[in-house]
Amino acid sequence: MPTVSRTKGKSRSKTKAVGAPAAERSAARDYSIAAVGRALDLLEALARVGPAPLASLAESARCTRTAGFRLLRTLEARGFAIQDEARGIWRLGARWAVLGRAAQQQGALAAAAMPFLATLGKATGENVYLRIRDGMESDTIAIYQTDPGLRLYSEVGQRRPLHAGPSRLLLAHAPEAVQTQVLAQRLPRFTPATRTDSAWIAADLQRIRTRGYLVTADEVVPGAVGVTAPVRDASGQVVAALSVSAPSMRMRPPRPRALVPQVLDAAARLSQALGDRGAAPSSKAPNGAKEQAPPVARWTEGHGAASAGPHSIFR
Repeated sequence: MPTVSRTKGKSRSKTKAVGAPAAERSAARDYSIAAVGRALDLLEALARVGPAPLASLAESARCTRTAGFRLLRTLEARGFAIQDEARGIWRLGARWAVLGRAAQQQGALAAAAMPFLATLGKATGENVYLRIRDGMESDTIAIYQTDPGLRLYSEVGQRRPLHAGPSRLLLAHAPEAVQTQVLAQRLPRFTPATRTDSAWIAADLQRIRTRGYLVTADEVVPGAVGVTAPVRDASGQVVAALSVSAPSMRMRPPRPRALVPQVLDAAARLSQALGDRGAAPSSKAPNGAKEQAPPVARWTEGHGAASAGPHSIFR
């Protein structure tokens, strides 16, 4: 009888030993720290709506004024926030510039974008590019090459003028001073299809902001067709342009228009990953285009305002 009892006991012990790890694996672990989360919410609010009074920041960050004030004072002591006591407003501190430069040097945006570029590349079967504006030019910072046999229309680190091809979307969302300076220059022509008329380009910048995407053909490289959408950060500012580019033999109408929803959706999902709250994907295609899977991101014209905009660590 004691032997039977010991056997049952061992059996129960084995059951617990086997079952415990499975239960632990199935339970989602949450390592987040609430106070850090609130501080980051407040910083994103400060980037979005600042400079702003405490009440506006607390409302945007969905925290109490008391909690917001204590967090801002902590950030102020470290140089990450500044209070203008005379006007009663808060703004980001100068120390963010150091983090911004470090993030850029470490390739933060390219690293964050690569999974989204890969997903879009696999879905479309075409190469995907990510470009940023660097001063008066665009810079290709990431490429997903779907097939090594497919021709690349750019290389990482390659710079282009802003007026032609997919880069024009970046010009459309650049500060007004940059647009004025670009259009005041004599613009180079790369192909017979390159637009160099500053009046036409200025009007097209408004059309790009209204549509929320750009389709180009033959403007920089003969035979290259591109579909481009804007990528935004937590401040709502356009920080990059995401493009699918392919030879015209594979991009005959209506394929470019059919790719617009997928490119917009990928840009919206990347924007969400960067903290943009206005980038929620939608199931409707722009301007009457047929619905596609995955769903389309809808962009408001207000996002396209050509102003310097709030601080972004990616610029």
